[in-house]
Amino acid sequence: MATNDIDRQEGSLQAPERHPLDWKSPEFQDEDALFAELERVYDICHGCRRCFNLCHAFPTLFDLVDESGTMEVDGVAKADYWKVVDHCYLCDMCFMTKCPYVPPHEWNVDFPHLMLRAKSVKHRRQGAGFRNRVLSSTDAVGSLVAKPVVAPLANAANASKPARAALETVLGVHRDARLPPYAPRTLRSRLRTRAPSPSEPIATQETRGRVALFATCYANYNEPDVGEDIVRVLEHNEIPVTIASRERCCGMPKLELGDLDAVERAMEVNIPELARLVDDGWDIVASVPSCVLMFKQELPLLFPRNPEVEKVRAAFFDPFEYLMLRHRAGRLDTGFKSSLGRVAYHAACHQRVQNIGMKTRDVLALVPGTEITVIERCSGHDGTYAVKREFHEFATRIARPAARKVTESKVDYYTSDCIMAAHHIGNTLGDGSTPVAPMSLLRKAYGI
Repeated sequence: MATNDIDRQEGSLQAPERHPLDWKSPEFQDEDALFAELERVYDICHGCRRCFNLCHAFPTLFDLVDESGTMEVDGVAKADYWKVVDHCYLCDMCFMTKCPYVPPHEWNVDFPHLMLRAKSVKHRRQGAGFRNRVLSSTDAVGSLVAKPVVAPLANAANASKPARAALETVLGVHRDARLPPYAPRTLRSRLRTRAPSPSEPIATQETRGRVALFATCYANYNEPDVGEDIVRVLEHNEIPVTIASRERCCGMPKLELGDLDAVERAMEVNIPELARLVDDGWDIVASVPSCVLMFKQELPLLFPRNPEVEKVRAAFFDPFEYLMLRHRAGRLDTGFKSSLGRVAYHAACHQRVQNIGMKTRDVLALVPGTEITVIERCSGHDGTYAVKREFHEFATRIARPAARKVTESKVDYYTSDCIMAAHHIGNTLGDGSTPVAPMSLLRKAYGI
């Protein structure tokens, strides 16, 4: 069969392909060209509707069409196109799991990157607004709040109903959304004072046996224990661990706003330092799937001609992907001391779209007496989407199927590679329960 015939089928039989984003070109930022492409893709989505249950962007689009005078996309006001864009939080699940028209199909539909383009155009025209600037400035806020005196005060305010009501009025942060606590001492400060691992690195065919941890804003400022557990598990498996001498937010919060200039500024700080570590023989992992995805997919697509970006991409791993690669080479300690019982594992969207398989499930399943129930539904959290006043209700609706599965499974623990997603599921459950990060579960199983 000729390639042309394959491309013209109802859906492509070939693996999806991601095209680099020429985001600095005049056409990318041209609003007329953008709206022409939005209309084209919205019309394809309207005729397909397979993504109706992924997030609220697609129901928003389909309702706009169905309620229009023509019941077609041409009946939707152009100003309403932005309502769809605002509900897309770039989880990539439509591209990776649902859409039959992704490239190399001739229709060339990449819905998330079209939404990113629209967010970029909007950001260039309007800016981010005060709330979005605050919520996406994770380093600036974290460096101010994650301190011995300030953190307890901030955490107390976040737990206060009157303070949360005021925050909702002033900043537009929903009063019922869970806000992550701040740690009085950051992960990076903790790791700088620890004794270096005495282990000598043992390379395998796919790993070099020593790891540089990209701490991430969340683990650094909010839950340092998550990062420390990664270090302890890696060192327990005789893998030396270090951290970069300096680190900035990976850029994902700014990407979700369409602030691509800020993404570039973060890249210009992180990539030279991480590339130096790669040159010195280190592999790299990060404690949050979105950060891994940023370095493995988004930055290479935004900066396709940067050899340092490609070098870092090739050396970046999801933590459990790394452990499973070591296990395949016979280098993972499977002498677990404790069973984990029944575990509900939520597969986070930004981990799933890396196409590495469910390595977290596979590693946890190595623990004797452990039963894993997998939840493959979006949590609806997206970093900031679930905390915003106008989106929190939708984020909670999206999370309910995952929360219901946790309840039905009657588990001892529930977890997610994205601990923020797990907390949002817990908030949706409303029963006061607390998730446990996957690496924390593994550390518990090891008894270390």
